[in-house]
Amino acid sequence: MAIKLDPKTKRYTVQISGRHPITRVPSNLRRKGIKTEAEAKRVERELIIKLDEKLKQTICPLWQVVAEEFLESYESRGISKTTYHAYKYHLQTYTYDSWQDRSVDSITGGEIRQLILTQAGNRSTGHQKNVKKCINAVFSYSVERGYINRNPVPFLKFKIADSIKKVLTEPQVELFLNKAKEMAVEWYPHWCVAIYTGLRNGELYALTWDRVDLDKRQMLINCAWNNKDGFKSTKSGDDRIIEIAPTLIPMLKAMKLQGSDYPFVLPRIDKWDKGEQARELRMFLLGLGLPQIRFHDLRATWATIMLSKGIVPIKVMKMGGWKDLKTMQIYVRKAGVDIKGITDGLELHNASSQSGTVLSLIPCNK
Repeated sequence: MAIKLDPKTKRYTVQISGRHPITRVPSNLRRKGIKTEAEAKRVERELIIKLDEKLKQTICPLWQVVAEEFLESYESRGISKTTYHAYKYHLQTYTYDSWQDRSVDSITGGEIRQLILTQAGNRSTGHQKNVKKCINAVFSYSVERGYINRNPVPFLKFKIADSIKKVLTEPQVELFLNKAKEMAVEWYPHWCVAIYTGLRNGELYALTWDRVDLDKRQMLINCAWNNKDGFKSTKSGDDRIIEIAPTLIPMLKAMKLQGSDYPFVLPRIDKWDKGEQARELRMFLLGLGLPQIRFHDLRATWATIMLSKGIVPIKVMKMGGWKDLKTMQIYVRKAGVDIKGITDGLELHNASSQSGTVLSLIPCNK
């Protein structure tokens, strides 16, 4: 540390030096052209603090620096672009403004809890859970890198409601598909295949004829599509074989004849390419006076109808590509399969006997 006066210019120069506590690499800060000695001493104190912060950041960097390092590392692991952008969005939206000037070791568990419950408190519990997952991933990375000794993310219990969006009943599906066919709606084959197979939107978009065996009534589902990753593996990462319902065969054969040289099973629609399939479905259902469900809920509709027809849940789970039995139980409850028949033997009185008749009420004279 030194304060020097240049006799020619009559100005002071302040220089502060130090060494990294681990690597012993020197570092220094300097300020020139200071007019008075008093001001030079004030600058000296400021530079001491800044040098300490600079040396500390080489040991324990700022939150935003670590978050960016994590995202770069995470992207290099070969994860999907959708997952990468989800992590990036949550970290930038909920943590950058609040913690951008904080070193990663200074953030406490209480602050993490407060941030999640306030910044994301008006969002769904599922959204809050995802925010916590992203923050936790950065702190786990910090532990791996040696920036901190332990992960400070506290235990937070989120109650995720085991409910799904609206689904169509079997009579509603019949009305829906019949009207779409009768009106020659361009979305009719897309809606029909979705409801008869339970495929996700991305799986429908990626489905090609070389994966369809109409003689065996089977489809190989091993590819999906989204607007960030393009064509990729299915959501679960596993291939699966699904059975084609006999009712669907004539329509598929006709479609194959019409587009003999076209590789994709379902025709491309401009609004489908733009991701407007949910809006188009809701508008059509609104016109029919039916519940306005999402496009993805055609999959839920398929699952609940299959279960209501007595198909065992494990088969529905296998064909639908679900890996989590807990998720499957949501559809079981939605279809009422878990309670079906429990009151069949409930007979506590003779409900069919004729009830007595009150002829008249005569007031009693006192």
